[in-house]
Amino acid sequence: MDQIANMLIAIKNAGLVKKTSLVIPSSKMKVAILTLLKAEGYIKTFHVTEGVKLTVEIVLEYKKDTPRVQGVTRVSKQSKRVYTGVKDISSVKYGHGMAVLSTPKGILTDKQARKELVGGELLFTIW
Repeated sequence: MDQIANMLIAIKNAGLVKKTSLVIPSSKMKVAILTLLKAEGYIKTFHVTEGVKLTVEIVLEYKKDTPRVQGVTRVSKQSKRVYTGVKDISSVKYGHGMAVLSTPKGILTDKQARKELVGGELLFTIW
């Protein structure tokens, strides 16, 4: 089961039903992605809570009544990994969205990867 895709769809669906927050299981990769989404303004904040199981509470960001996350597409899947070089990274929704890559320099957006001149595994696109 793809945990990153589950997290992204949970964020999108929670926004569509106007929830303010949601709780999901935690992992290091999810926390790295959530840190990037927070820096780009797609979520308001998140808190990792410890207990029997590590969980993350995500507080969603809204523009007026519209959720900030309108859509997500998982590009690289468990069955088929998609890698891209720095020259092949394209913009998402004419610059209104972003692509997230797993690179040797960490989890980066498409703009950061172009600036750092590094390619990697194209994880997902979000707008």
